[in-house]
Amino acid sequence: MRDGGGGDVGVGHDDDAALAEELAGRAGALLLAVRSSADRNGSADVQSDHFLAAELGRRRPADAVLSEESPDDRVRLDNRRVWIIDPLDGSREYGESDRSDWAVHVALWEDGRLTAGAVALPALGSVRSTRDPGPRTPRPEVRRIAVSRTRPPAWAEPVADALGGELIAMGSAGAKVDAVLRGQVDAYLHDGGQYEWDSAAPVAVARAAGLHASRVDGSPLRYNQPVPWSPDLLVCEPEHAGRIVDLVSRHREETAQ
Repeated sequence: MRDGGGGDVGVGHDDDAALAEELAGRAGALLLAVRSSADRNGSADVQSDHFLAAELGRRRPADAVLSEESPDDRVRLDNRRVWIIDPLDGSREYGESDRSDWAVHVALWEDGRLTAGAVALPALGSVRSTRDPGPRTPRPEVRRIAVSRTRPPAWAEPVADALGGELIAMGSAGAKVDAVLRGQVDAYLHDGGQYEWDSAAPVAVARAAGLHASRVDGSPLRYNQPVPWSPDLLVCEPEHAGRIVDLVSRHREETAQ
């Protein structure tokens, strides 16, 4: 980690990881400048998207790009290298001046797997990447579980109760994964759907740091799909994954009845 603006992560080129780290950091610096400006020229997420798209187009012209803020022309489905980006993850939190749980996500999917990625947390002045995911604080127990501020899973509270823990509502998926790595929370659970750009970079960084990342039933996460939608997500220490998956399965079924 540096200061600054389906399966395990593959062995990608170090310059791809370095590029993801650089661009996430620079986009984050841009967002900080826009956030502090009284004269905003267009929305912040669009400005960040334009910056990232221009840089990727210039520096990786043969690659495809899937972005939250750009139309999906699906040309990416025939490309073996696809950058999956979220120019501003956590726009609600970005709009609240006292919050830091928003992020920039830049990930590379290559030949069926995530091979590089970076998550910038501009308000915290840090960037985690697959090249340098930074230190991780292992958690011997699961007591604090990060969930969405707006859409926590209906089954999350009984799962937390069964673990003797509590739910911690947070914004960006990147911020939630960062909180797991920092030891501020012990796991991250999401249900109700996310787009690929919400989780690709956080998952790449989590795996590079040695964390478990899967769907909540333990099945693999898949990217560059025809419909870029992923139903749910679990990130935690590998030794806790089995128990959490079992509890989610039990309480998910109960709450659905």
